[in-house]
Amino acid sequence: MRKTFALAVAAFALAGCGMMPGQQGGGGEERQSQAAVEGQSASAAPESAQESAQESAPASAQEGQEQTPGRSAPPQDAGVIASREVKVGAGDMYGKARVDITALKRQGRVLSLNWTVTATEGKVNLHNGMGAGPLDFTVSTVSLIDPVNAKRYRVARNGTGEEAECVCSGTQGQFLEPEEASTLYAVFAAPPADVTKINVEMPMFGVFTDVPIS
Repeated sequence: MRKTFALAVAAFALAGCGMMPGQQGGGGEERQSQAAVEGQSASAAPESAQESAQESAPASAQEGQEQTPGRSAPPQDAGVIASREVKVGAGDMYGKARVDITALKRQGRVLSLNWTVTATEGKVNLHNGMGAGPLDFTVSTVSLIDPVNAKRYRVARNGTGEEAECVCSGTQGQFLEPEEASTLYAVFAAPPADVTKINVEMPMFGVFTDVPIS
């Protein structure tokens, strides 16, 4: 028993050494401890080893997607499957926004998330608010949390190296004034077929629970 435990610890240490924050492969999934899932913490590291089933997003998932979409009003006929109003920022950059999730669609082995952020008061900074650092002008830190299977799904990337880019929207220069809106997207590895609802965690905007997968 003691020898088996020592080998398990050594394997976990080796797996952790090769993974840097923000460098996951395409649509990586991570096992979460039950406490981390219940707390819905964006910064909490999973307590067990990350699973190695990480793939580059298929080219078909990237077709028709723009890396840096312009601001646009949300389509009038877009169905909203989850929505919330939030306060964001402080000082001159303080504002309020409405976030509408318009699609969470399974397409084979990938899952596409679409949402719209509309400024309702003040100024809303999307410039680097959902990236992994001051110079990450994407929505790469948005993630999906499967509370039943205790897994977190990160945004897919187009490779596994340091230069791999996320398969997601760019947000550079997006400072929304009242009534301005930005439509965004991110692609993930799809969870198991029996998962029909999942939590969506967005920096700045919090957690949307039980979002239906179509």
